[in-house]
Amino acid sequence: MALLITDQCINCDVCEPECPNEAISPGDQIYVIDPDRCTECVGHYDAPQCQLVCPVDCIPVDPARIESDAQLMAKYRQLTGG
Repeated sequence: MALLITDQCINCDVCEPECPNEAISPGDQIYVIDPDRCTECVGHYDAPQCQLVCPVDCIPVDPARIESDAQLMAKYRQLTGG
């Protein structure tokens, strides 16, 4: 599953530097997550770091991008070359 930043985002800038896959970037009005780069921190951490630091809890799982842990690990390996 990729994560998604909702319109409740307050652009506080804390999530972007926490993403080990560089999947988070500034969008037109709020931060956005590139679903092709988001592994929910699988391969890096036990929990999604952006969710842990978000002060307004606006980063849910994207229901349009359901992926298994195995798929997320495969994406991690592809992104990191490992």
